[in-house]
Amino acid sequence: MGRLIQRVKATRIDVREGRRVLREEVLAAEEPLEIRLGHESFSVTMRTPGDDFDLVAGFLVSEGIVFEAEQLISLRFCAGEDENGQQTFNVVEAQLRPDVALPLAAAQRHVTTTSACGICGTASIDAVRKSSHFELSAQPEDSLIDVVVLAGLPDILREQQKLFEKTGGVHAAGLFTPEGELLSVREDVGRHNAVDKVIGAAFRDKALPLGNTILQVSGRASFELVQKAAMAGVPVLVAVSAPSSLAVELAKESGITLVGFSRGNTMNVYTHPGRVG
Repeated sequence: MGRLIQRVKATRIDVREGRRVLREEVLAAEEPLEIRLGHESFSVTMRTPGDDFDLVAGFLVSEGIVFEAEQLISLRFCAGEDENGQQTFNVVEAQLRPDVALPLAAAQRHVTTTSACGICGTASIDAVRKSSHFELSAQPEDSLIDVVVLAGLPDILREQQKLFEKTGGVHAAGLFTPEGELLSVREDVGRHNAVDKVIGAAFRDKALPLGNTILQVSGRASFELVQKAAMAGVPVLVAVSAPSSLAVELAKESGITLVGFSRGNTMNVYTHPGRVG
């Protein structure tokens, strides 16, 4: 897997038997990625290397900067070397179409974003609620999703988490059809990065808005994940863990069906249950 993983030494302690064993452990890699718009630095995010162009494209969608594939002219890695003179692939430059204007909040964002937070650098709380170019119906009529299909998505996603299988330390996001067909899956140390990678891949395939899809995530449903779903036009977000109160509030406002605690035979549908049949 190359730079997706790193091998380190760790002392394994068995408390009950009082044993200590030095052994090699496999960890998910975490490295900074600088995102440049043209030649100007825009943001630095911590991520697991891999699918970086998808990550940058999805990040720009989530920030409300682009919503059509034609607005993003190109993506390329910029020169950058480590102490051994090897290319780091940790700087990506996005070339936008000349008529694409940066919103004020984006211009003020230039900070480091950690793998735990996708909106830490936003200049103000008011800027967090971004306006999506894709409206979702709050009262869907012809988009019923079989609850049995919905309940099976976490297991399908889990089967595809190859990096998690090796490290136990990454999140995953998967995009599904209403019939339960897996369209794409991405993993990353940051749950927001995994979602950006999935959305970015769809954006680059000219598949936005994602109005006939389900976004399944491996962790909890935070406000930022609901926001990213809204910005991409995703109508259904499913998490295996809990949502936050603000996530529920935003999902309700945005017309998103938000499902939490989806585990086996039970789940909680917090907003717009009419989509689940």
